[in-house]
Amino acid sequence: MTAGDGGAAQPAPVSIPEIGVGMLGYAFMGKAHSHAYKTIPYMIQPPPAIPRLLGIAGRNEEAVQDAARRYGYERAYTDWRQMLRDDRIQLLDNGGPNDAHAEPSIAAARAGKHVLCEKPMGRSAKEAAAMLEAVTKAGVKHAVAFNYRFVPAVRQARELIESGALGQIYHFRATYLQEWLLPVSNGPMTWRLDRHQAGSGALGDLGAHIIDLGRFLVGEFRSVSALTRTFTTQRRWTDRPGMGTVDVDDAFVAAVEFENGAIGSVEASRYAPGRKNYNAFEINGELGSICFDLERLNELQVYWVNDEPRTTQGFHDVLVTESYHPFWKHWWPHGHIIGWEHTFVHEIAHLLDAIANDRAVAPYGATFEDGYRNAVVCDAILKSAESGERIPLRY
Repeated sequence: MTAGDGGAAQPAPVSIPEIGVGMLGYAFMGKAHSHAYKTIPYMIQPPPAIPRLLGIAGRNEEAVQDAARRYGYERAYTDWRQMLRDDRIQLLDNGGPNDAHAEPSIAAARAGKHVLCEKPMGRSAKEAAAMLEAVTKAGVKHAVAFNYRFVPAVRQARELIESGALGQIYHFRATYLQEWLLPVSNGPMTWRLDRHQAGSGALGDLGAHIIDLGRFLVGEFRSVSALTRTFTTQRRWTDRPGMGTVDVDDAFVAAVEFENGAIGSVEASRYAPGRKNYNAFEINGELGSICFDLERLNELQVYWVNDEPRTTQGFHDVLVTESYHPFWKHWWPHGHIIGWEHTFVHEIAHLLDAIANDRAVAPYGATFEDGYRNAVVCDAILKSAESGERIPLRY
């Protein structure tokens, strides 16, 4: 006891493990994930583990060196293989382009390292299956970065559905729209428009997210019937002379059937003027409906069939910022909203907890099994668009 403590016993210090992190990719997702690693130790209390940022890898030496300085990584690499030789690294965070997902993730698993991989996990179901096989054989923890599972309002929607509040689910319709490929923007050719590097276009980039939300909230897909379209087939390269051929979809729309009997639609486009990052879904059940819009991510719109008076009642907005709402114990008083970047804090803290305390990543986190099943749905959408047929899902 110390003087002035009133005789109260002081709590013993909590021993918090460190987890060494190696990051592949320093751009968009590398920045978002690094922000989460830096935030977790002081906002998640107590943190499940302290991330130690040991290495970051990328192809451009000057850029990756700069990223290491900015984000606080101990070393920068231009070869991810060399980074993985560091035995202190326990977790590979793969935020590289789609064509850099499989080989590094498989190598990390074989080296006994846990893996977090950005979406889409694989450019095809075959590639995703090989990744799933590798992490399963290695017995490591594995997660796919479907971060929208970790929006408080989305988790609240899942909890409402799990509680039976909506009753039988009839419909799921989801739309993910952006505008950055419109001709007026004169956008250049990038890796995202090349099938070899990206696998698919709007489908893998945006559609994978809403397919995952459909599986997360409603259940497994049974069949799909789809259309895809490429509106601009030639774009100018910025790092080499000449034009590149766009051979991925600019937009897709699919009618879907779920195993539980629900039906719905999923649609994504990068040709939607005025839409910056419009990820929205609506779920209709026998007892009510839920609507969500990522650009208003702290809110849910809800409608309950049995509310009174029926003559005036419609949808009402719920601000999902109460202390008892998902994840809010880590943040601010109610009404003090959080943002897109905080989804990665929740997601990565969940994975660190699974690693440090040997907990399951599923069902709230997306595993490589989820990533594989997502890729099967994406492949079926492309096959349906090519054949004009309705495609049953087989995993």
